[in-house]
Amino acid sequence: MHHGAHEGWIEVISGVMFSGKSEELLRRVRRALIAKKRVQVFKSHLDRRYAGVERLSSHNGSAIEAVPVVSAREIRTRVNPETDVVGIDEVQFLDSEVVSVVRWLARRRVRVIVAGTDMDFRGEPFGSMGELMAIAEVVDKLHAICVQCGDLATRNQRLIDGEPAPAEGPVIQIGGAESYEARCRQCHEVPEVGRHQMELEIAVEADAWADRVQYW
Repeated sequence: MHHGAHEGWIEVISGVMFSGKSEELLRRVRRALIAKKRVQVFKSHLDRRYAGVERLSSHNGSAIEAVPVVSAREIRTRVNPETDVVGIDEVQFLDSEVVSVVRWLARRRVRVIVAGTDMDFRGEPFGSMGELMAIAEVVDKLHAICVQCGDLATRNQRLIDGEPAPAEGPVIQIGGAESYEARCRQCHEVPEVGRHQMELEIAVEADAWADRVQYW
């Protein structure tokens, strides 16, 4: 990858969970450090997995120091004017202002590398990832392996007690292998909105009917 020496640009590393997004971000950050670039790394304060909230870490155990932020505006206020490269992990958790912050950094001739999950557990665009991918000079979409069939995984399967989570669940729910699986389009399951509640109501009615029948 080659860019002009004084040119700012945006790179997006996107894809499903367990596809190596954070690992790829770490790789690029470390190469920038080897090249003696001044680097700052930020991450959403929501991600406390693995090495903790003040470190950017990957599923394979690699880690580097990172600044946790609550909002995108914090990045604008905390970035050093002398910084050459800014990395942002779990960017899908940040508010929509992250798009303007990333553009602002690029205009200041900063190389911006963001990594995030591009779709939520329902298979819908996650946060500002779609817009970030549209304005970026470089986009890399990574894949994992579907745990069901072994095909390329492009979806995040959320699980509750080993079963697919209903569509009405919250969009943001932090978790790892205990709550999520990587799956392909065909193996991805999201029960329709309301179906989970309907099944529960049917089960309750069936139990009540069985209780009445036993006394006839």
